[in-house]
Amino acid sequence: MDRALLSERLAARGEPPYRAHQVWEWTARGVRGYGAMTNLPAALRAALEDEVPFSTLTLTHEAESRDGTVKALFRTREGHPVEAVLMRYRDGRRSLCLSSQSGCPLTCSFCATGQMRFARNLSASEILDQALHFRRIEPVDHAVFMGMGEPMLNLEAVLDAARLLPDLGITHRRTTISTVGWLPGLRRFVDDVEEPIRLALSLHAPTEELRSELMPVNDRYPLAEVLDECERYFELHHRKIFVEYVMLGGINDRVEQARALAELLDPKIFKVNLIPYNPTGMYAGSTRKAIAAFKGALDDARVPATVRLTRGRDIEAACGQLAAVTQP
Repeated sequence: MDRALLSERLAARGEPPYRAHQVWEWTARGVRGYGAMTNLPAALRAALEDEVPFSTLTLTHEAESRDGTVKALFRTREGHPVEAVLMRYRDGRRSLCLSSQSGCPLTCSFCATGQMRFARNLSASEILDQALHFRRIEPVDHAVFMGMGEPMLNLEAVLDAARLLPDLGITHRRTTISTVGWLPGLRRFVDDVEEPIRLALSLHAPTEELRSELMPVNDRYPLAEVLDECERYFELHHRKIFVEYVMLGGINDRVEQARALAELLDPKIFKVNLIPYNPTGMYAGSTRKAIAAFKGALDDARVPATVRLTRGRDIEAACGQLAAVTQP
């Protein structure tokens, strides 16, 4: 929902300021349209239907995985594709993976989104409407900005959306913003964000050379500088940083590479999340044995590490697979 347009249209009709708050309360609760907002006059509800679209995005396709994960493909008003994901877990968690851009300009080699054509940054309303779509399906309680795009390239809109997520049931402590290490945005995040929103670093290699091969952004903002900024985040905010590390067979998954990674990361500051590679056509994923050995080396070095539970792979909704391709 375009809240600025909503306020503008309500003011033009001479409605009191509290009307915008009433509409937002209903929307954040997951109603499916203005018709359900029973404390608004019927004539106003009808006018809003005509003047303020209930969503800034149009749903064009939705698929559900065997594990319960739901992937939605939206289009912006110009037709740009945007994907978002609802992940359901057995412990009751309902987590959203939200996109900040249509496509991504940073072209990480293992990520399907990076192989798309980049369109543009999303507005805060377009980001929030992804979350609201799933809130209309069921209650949600976690969100990660790990979908299409680099959030730190669109930080203002990402934060504007994130600051409203508690109204949907997602607290700041259960919201995570991921970055490949785009330093200008990361520095602003470290310095300016007062809410306890969590930070994740998409790292994927223990050396500058390998990281540059996998992630061209490393040539512009080297890993050492990015890690320094992450450590400054910890010093200022006293919150650990999640390190995302996708496991690529024969590329970054050797035990000696795990030991090199452990030397980079202070275990008081970082927690590693090992991500089984989800096929996007360029690499082979690491074997279970290789992942276990890699994790074992991190455990021996007392670097906290977990292996991510893959969700939605059969509908191309898993980490690194978002590319606006619908399944038959």
